[in-house]
Amino acid sequence: MPRGRYSLHDPHDHTPLAEEHFHCAPGPSGWRYVSQLTAPDGAHRGSVDLALDDLGRPIRLELHAGGWQVRGAALDGVTWVRTDPAGLEATEGNVPAHAFTGTSPAFLVATARLLRLTPSSSATRVRLVALTDPVLAPRTVDQSWALIDREAHATDNGPLIVDEYQVTALDTGERHSVHIAGDVVLSAPGIELEDLQTPPSTFP
Repeated sequence: MPRGRYSLHDPHDHTPLAEEHFHCAPGPSGWRYVSQLTAPDGAHRGSVDLALDDLGRPIRLELHAGGWQVRGAALDGVTWVRTDPAGLEATEGNVPAHAFTGTSPAFLVATARLLRLTPSSSATRVRLVALTDPVLAPRTVDQSWALIDREAHATDNGPLIVDEYQVTALDTGERHSVHIAGDVVLSAPGIELEDLQTPPSTFP
């Protein structure tokens, strides 16, 4: 069960945004990721609880940020309920999309798990519902993912397989790289792995 800490920053000006303390693990029915976020001043900023089935689909998502809450799952596309900080109003949403995304590294692992690309695969288009900070506002985005490199790095615990993905935002054409080992993001725009107490899990 990997445990560790990511630092999150603005990918454009590198302003620190939060630290995300996480643990995750594959299980008999898929994969689960749980984290707590703290702001640079140490204040609690939110939390992530994401569970995938063995095909990489989100079977349960619960996000908290800025007093807002979103609960969602893959159901007729993806379906979610967003609740305001006062808890007085709940807004339902549904979009014919494949999964969710957001600022947490969990969503990058989840998308890679959903697509299951190989180095010989062509770029694959995926539609996601992005839940953006600080109020978890939903926005539908289209991306293209391609696995452009897979390397084995020697470690004390055996070879570590690192996948490099090229992710393209189809609305702007902006491209960036994402490096993932098992169920841990090693690097991505706005994300740095600062501490990892146990090796990444490998998916069957």
